[in-house]
Amino acid sequence: MNVPNMLTMSRFVMIPLFLALYFNDRSVAALFIVLLAGLTDLLDGYIARRSGQITTTGIMLDPLADKLMMLAVVASLLFGGEIPWSAGVTMAVREVGMIASSAFFHFRGMKTVPANAFGKVTTFFYYLAILLLFLNLPGGVPVLWCGIALSYVTTGVYFTQFRDLNRAS
Repeated sequence: MNVPNMLTMSRFVMIPLFLALYFNDRSVAALFIVLLAGLTDLLDGYIARRSGQITTTGIMLDPLADKLMMLAVVASLLFGGEIPWSAGVTMAVREVGMIASSAFFHFRGMKTVPANAFGKVTTFFYYLAILLLFLNLPGGVPVLWCGIALSYVTTGVYFTQFRDLNRAS
């Protein structure tokens, strides 16, 4: 297993750690875990591209780790009363849909679309919202809604790119 994939796998371990910290009133430590997960996401992609270590495993597990971490954070904020149910459900529907469709198409032998600028901007909005919410700063929920709206635009872009990529091959 290469370094980028080990970094991706570490994010799966961070999910239960985040949950344990958050639900034991250690929100600053939980926030640190989320930010660390974001950092490992940046690093694994950078290292994989830079060193030519992009693997099929990494292509599949990296977005899965990201989406599961985001679902854990959203569920925690939802049950902690930090965000409205409408935001949590809207976000969860998109994330679960992306996980399910990605797995479905992967196991049918179709090519996966790599991350693009829209996905990176969406992720930035999500992390900014999480930071604001965890630190009880104003604007967390509106920034989250911007991220959610952008995530649906991003989904449309991904599906268009996916269709074009798989139609060409």
